[in-house]
Amino acid sequence: MARLLLIEDDLTIRTPLIRALRERGHAVAAASTAMAGLRDALEDRPDLVVLDLGLPDLDGRELLRMLRAVSSVPVIVATARDDETEIVRVLDAGADDYVVKPFTAAQLDARARAVLRRGPSGADAREAALVVGGLRVDPRARQVTLDGVTVELTPREFDLLHHLAGRPGQVVTKRELLTEVWQIPYGGADKTVDVHLSWLRRKLGENAQQPRYLHTVRGVGVRLEAPAAQR
Repeated sequence: MARLLLIEDDLTIRTPLIRALRERGHAVAAASTAMAGLRDALEDRPDLVVLDLGLPDLDGRELLRMLRAVSSVPVIVATARDDETEIVRVLDAGADDYVVKPFTAAQLDARARAVLRRGPSGADAREAALVVGGLRVDPRARQVTLDGVTVELTPREFDLLHHLAGRPGQVVTKRELLTEVWQIPYGGADKTVDVHLSWLRRKLGENAQQPRYLHTVRGVGVRLEAPAAQR
């Protein structure tokens, strides 16, 4: 059973959709405004969010960007806007899929199951603590420890480290970091990444000349891996 959050202001759509999805075995919660939906998504940690774009207090694409800045929960956008440009925009903003209104509960159910099959199922699996050597990154508590000692990070520093810790041993490009961590898909200054990496290194007790965890690959990006003694 998946836990779904439906963010939809139209009662004539919301009520029958909740009933139909529950009949298909899902646990469904609902919100009628963008800010209520954001609060529920962060507090209740659903497995998947179904997001309407035409919300009364905030455009759904803006809510999607806000949600993506703090959560990796899968999002299916439900929209009456069926032009290709709009669909590309919502996918670039971080949506995992989209469905064009009018749609049936069966269509939405099939898309939800397909999205959830793409990766580890459930919020708990997606938000398990990551351990690389003596470094532990806990996304639920948003807490980092190094050799058992808490490391105080800013929200952006945490997001940066969490993204890297999810890809240990892999070279992650600055373009990917700008897109996935800063939510800047088409532009942005690499200097932003460099500065935050410098701050992060300092808090981990290392520097670019003597790296332990964060290794710069010149002209490409950065790689996070455990020190040789801790592998």
